[in-house]
Amino acid sequence: MLLVGLTGGIGAGKSTVAALLAAHGAIILDADQVARDVVEPDQPAFTELVERFGPDIVGSDGRLDRAELAARAFATDEAREALNAITHPAVHEEFGRRMTAAPADAIVVMDVPLLVESKTAVERGYEVVIVVEAPEQLRLDRLERRGLDRSDASARMRAQATDEERRAVATHLIDNGADHGSLTSQVDALWTDLQSRHAAKA
Repeated sequence: MLLVGLTGGIGAGKSTVAALLAAHGAIILDADQVARDVVEPDQPAFTELVERFGPDIVGSDGRLDRAELAARAFATDEAREALNAITHPAVHEEFGRRMTAAPADAIVVMDVPLLVESKTAVERGYEVVIVVEAPEQLRLDRLERRGLDRSDASARMRAQATDEERRAVATHLIDNGADHGSLTSQVDALWTDLQSRHAAKA
């Protein structure tokens, strides 16, 4: 197995790169999806969250009311730390379970938006780290087209790691500031490199 980390700032186009890698045959483990899955009603983290933040964080459908949880969890540093203490270990454990379940000969790409910001993620032991980049104004344009307020999008970008911090851990940089054809060509070359690294381990 070749373990690959994939990251990039909000609006850089990381999900597009993940989709292209999946089309080549990579197994994609999406951190955002795992984070959603571990707080489903049948999961231990769900029960812990309700115990800590109260029954009002459960919506009428029996699942988490994420807006209500966020309002409570980000009200104070203590509450935010309590949220992280519940969710981060659950995400880490589930990531490990899915990674272990992948075929031994797989190229596993772990799609982690906050890879640089999360010490747990950095310690996971990626053999390759892919960083997706795009110019700031283009990223803001993309986020605005998704319906995100531009000032909110800018604030979210400032709260994340800088381009320089991401580059410092990168094995590969993917420039997603041009057209789709350029991106596809870069990912094709990247896949060739990943296959070579994987074959060298065999």
